[in-house]
Amino acid sequence: MNGANILLEMLERYNVKYVFGLPGETSLALYEEWEKYNEKIRHVLVRDERNSVYMADAYAKIAFQPGIVEGPSVGSTYMLPGIAEAYKSATPLIIITTDTPLGSEYKNVLTSIDQSGIFQKITKSTYTVYSISDLPLIIRKAFRISTSGRPGPVNIRIPSNVLEDNVKDPEIYSQNEFSKYPAIRIVDDEEKIKEISEMLMKAEKPVIICGQGVLYSQAWNEVTELAELLDIPVGSTITGKGCISELHPLSIGVVGGRGGSSFSNSVVNDADLIFLLGSNTDSANTNYWTIPSKNKVIVHIDISFEDLGNVYKSINVVGDIKAILRKIIANTKKIQRTAWRNEVNARREKFLNHIKELKEKDSNYINIPKLIDEMDKLIKDDILIADPGIGAISTAAFYKTKYSGRRIIFNYGMGGLGYSIPASVGAYLASRKHIIVLTGDGSFNFSVGELETIKRYNINVTIILFNNSSYGWIRAEMMLYHNSKYFDTDFSPIDYSKISEGFGLKSYIIEKNADIAPVLTESFKNTPSLVDIRSITEDRLLLPVEHWINKAKENKNNDFIY
Repeated sequence: MNGANILLEMLERYNVKYVFGLPGETSLALYEEWEKYNEKIRHVLVRDERNSVYMADAYAKIAFQPGIVEGPSVGSTYMLPGIAEAYKSATPLIIITTDTPLGSEYKNVLTSIDQSGIFQKITKSTYTVYSISDLPLIIRKAFRISTSGRPGPVNIRIPSNVLEDNVKDPEIYSQNEFSKYPAIRIVDDEEKIKEISEMLMKAEKPVIICGQGVLYSQAWNEVTELAELLDIPVGSTITGKGCISELHPLSIGVVGGRGGSSFSNSVVNDADLIFLLGSNTDSANTNYWTIPSKNKVIVHIDISFEDLGNVYKSINVVGDIKAILRKIIANTKKIQRTAWRNEVNARREKFLNHIKELKEKDSNYINIPKLIDEMDKLIKDDILIADPGIGAISTAAFYKTKYSGRRIIFNYGMGGLGYSIPASVGAYLASRKHIIVLTGDGSFNFSVGELETIKRYNINVTIILFNNSSYGWIRAEMMLYHNSKYFDTDFSPIDYSKISEGFGLKSYIIEKNADIAPVLTESFKNTPSLVDIRSITEDRLLLPVEHWINKAKENKNNDFIY
């Protein structure tokens, strides 16, 4: 059996359904064998290697299986943005890169480059297959490492001659527990769990803050059960959205610096105990480590030793969040915190009245809260993917998840542009649900070529595009923090409805608020589709970003929406 067949047989054993990639000269031996496996392992042809990783990232987030990426040597450097995002956000990926033959490393062969050196800092591990006999072992190791502990990407570099080499009786078997994640649920010592259970029961004003780790652990039911048992308000970071239904009376919505509200952040600020679940406490989630403040009593549960207590002084518990919460639930009894709940509810009511006023505000520009509200009326079991900018912040702040679970994806590991369009392909193939993309025109232009992929695979997606002819986030930062000056953030107006039509998508335009409801209704029915929203820039439409709002007040700039 040759190396190409061994690779495909092993992927089949690990229940791999899709591989996202692009052929090249170093991978031709693999593609020669792939046709006989394509009914079992579907190859998804992309238009750019960067986007293959974004597709696999979204697939992994929805399917709770490692995303599989394949690319030739010449495309390996194109994968870096996606791999960095997966590494920072703890997404399990297997990155398979082919390379020029062994022995050619020092001969200046076209496309040859030190792949292992490039990937080393943004993967959990990187391996080169020097012998065909080692290929099954390395694949098992890659799946095991990718799905264990803090998940992440692993690279397997396969020289082209290894794909062509033959071996008798290769050790083809899988370790099925590592074909999904979490692979093995680790629990910290019982005494520490009893200690924090007592702390949760004794606290007068506790609050739960959920990061993305809750979603990776699939612990949303346990979060809801514990919150109801102990009568504790629940907030989430922007990437933890989905840890609890935001229609639940104990939900306070998103907290922190990206989409957090004055209401939710005030609850965190007034709490006497912060129960932090699966968060790396980065700058976006904490508004530069001010929410919560550093004088709070914090209990931090995470699978990652690296993230536990990294910035905040905290009582740390390492392990799987779902498994640990089950232990805590067993160690606690029902409590009512009537005074704290009433205080939170009073603040919530005032905040919801404010949001209602925003939705009803009449303006000569597109009302974003109204747009999100009309979108919400159409959403059933859909999945949302939002790029950094208007899409992500507005969704985090104004859209309330009806159900718990992974139904929204934000790429806030690195926060790079160009994620959501390719991610919609991976999310759809993992779920077969309607995908709603919210993106800006700056981000859209990074991955516009994948509209052809969307059409070719008939992806059920509606792309909501905020068209303001600028890198609006950067423009807003410059206007707020650099003396109201901006340089080289704007570009020429483009009619994206015509571009999408050229790729075969249905296209729509929204230019006024009266268009929102009818156009969204039609675009959701006729997919794949794109809605070109003629919006204003972020410096004029100030988004719910805590430090932006504070700076605008400091500058005595009252022309902001939130």
